[in-house]
Amino acid sequence: MKVVVCGAGIAGLATAERMSSLGAEVVLLERASGPRAHGYLIDFFGAGYDAAEAIGVLPAIRDAGYNFDEARLVDEQGRRRATLSYVKIDRALRGRLVSVLRPDLEKVLRDNLPDNVELRYGAAVTGVDDHGDGVTVTLDGGETLQADLLVGADGIHSTVRALVFGDEAQYLRYLGFHTAAFIFHAPAIREAAGDDVALTDTIDRQIGFYGLRDGKVAVFAVHRAPDRQLPEDTRAAIRAAYADMGWLVPEALQLCPPTPEIYYDEVAQVVMPRWHKNRVVLIGDACSAVSLLAGQGASLAVGAAYVLAEQLRRTSSIERALDFYEQLWRPEVEEKQRAGRDAANRFLPSSPFELWKRRTMLRLAWLRSVNRRITAAMVGPPSPVVAMLRTGSESDADREASPG
Repeated sequence: MKVVVCGAGIAGLATAERMSSLGAEVVLLERASGPRAHGYLIDFFGAGYDAAEAIGVLPAIRDAGYNFDEARLVDEQGRRRATLSYVKIDRALRGRLVSVLRPDLEKVLRDNLPDNVELRYGAAVTGVDDHGDGVTVTLDGGETLQADLLVGADGIHSTVRALVFGDEAQYLRYLGFHTAAFIFHAPAIREAAGDDVALTDTIDRQIGFYGLRDGKVAVFAVHRAPDRQLPEDTRAAIRAAYADMGWLVPEALQLCPPTPEIYYDEVAQVVMPRWHKNRVVLIGDACSAVSLLAGQGASLAVGAAYVLAEQLRRTSSIERALDFYEQLWRPEVEEKQRAGRDAANRFLPSSPFELWKRRTMLRLAWLRSVNRRITAAMVGPPSPVVAMLRTGSESDADREASPG
């Protein structure tokens, strides 16, 4: 089987490795000229954690990651107003949680690619001809690739989705926020921010500071934006949106890197009636972005790659395998999308009352019932899909190893 995967982000890298594990001939295309150096810190747990363990990359992810004790909300002077315990969340997840920078997670997955996966940067897809029993993929230089399956893993603004399923306006659900992330080196700010996560306790906008290794600080920012249109000069837009905030924010804005080194996007979800068509299938944010309000986007991407590959491994028909993949994985995604929409005001309060309500809830987290409610809102219900497939794979392996 020949497989072309479009997009060398988390979903594409995980998918390429899993397709290769099936014995497929895999070409992984990425329109960018090289790996992305910018991105934000993510909490990696759930289905993707289970899949990473099954794939064998979990130790490397944990080595690249960070383990925080708490996230604290601070006022304009940096004084603590409330605290969210990572320790309690980690305990609820039975230690199966790690915080990791998106570029570092991508590097782990990229380093895990088999040698026979052909990874091509600077390769933009401009055409897709799905002829039922195969796909012809055209690149921007005019080259064509023949494949039995095309996987669109090229993110929320997917080219494959646009070429095969139509304009993204049909599928994007804008949630009313813009978000940005960048990293800078500033030991003094790193010391002031501390070893854990510090979040501004503010209305309609929030900046988070994450202390990294070697005096570096990761900044994650989100603000309400009625217009989904993205600015051309993202650094100027960030400085304007957060200009009058206190504490470490003015210094961080001065150290904000140039636009090409900043991650900036709208906060949106992707909602589609169908994720595959003939021999083209979408995966990750291309078909099922849950948004940063829901979290777990990276985990769902790795989990989806595992589920897709398992269905192809277990099913003789590619078309039936794609059906089974969607039937199994769609409920997981839709539950996380619903939680993300419900979490909007909790994530970023829109009024002094909402701000007070969040602060009060966190201050009462010492109560067991309140802590359970907060943890449930943060992590959601456990996903049984990957665990079920892993158990089935182990049973298959036992049967194959059995002399009888």
